[in-house]
Amino acid sequence: MSYCPPYASFFGFAGVASAMIFSTVGAAFGTSKAGIGISGLSVVRPDLVMKSLIPVVMSGIIAVYGLVVSVLIAGDLEPTKDYPLFSGFIHLAAGLACGLTGLSAGYAIGIVGDTFVRAYVYEPRVFVAMVLILIFAEVLGLYGLIIALILNTRTGGAAEACRIS
Repeated sequence: MSYCPPYASFFGFAGVASAMIFSTVGAAFGTSKAGIGISGLSVVRPDLVMKSLIPVVMSGIIAVYGLVVSVLIAGDLEPTKDYPLFSGFIHLAAGLACGLTGLSAGYAIGIVGDTFVRAYVYEPRVFVAMVLILIFAEVLGLYGLIIALILNTRTGGAAEACRIS
């Protein structure tokens, strides 16, 4: 049995795609959902629009997490080097960890952003609660980024198995 079959890189590329696609979909959902609330707010109170852009900015950060992880994973994928199946599975897990937590964080940011921005029109004191909840929703994506970075560091030395077999 070979530790470095030719199809192993498929799993690595699936990790790259998972990190980018899922985190970007989460960021897009968060941006669109919060943007709907902001456009509703801007009709009634245009002076509050700039303060209400926080959910949109936080959603964009989720996409950056996926970009970082996919660039790191793609850096290990080279056609001239052996790529072990172990690394493929680790990179797939890292991409899924970052992507799916980014998806859930973007969803949470969108729902919270839309709801609180609409409530902010009538009660300015909810702004602090909105920011706190958005921070905790953003941390979901950050946890996925940290797990993906930890997993990515575990692939070092796996290519030695290809030379042994």
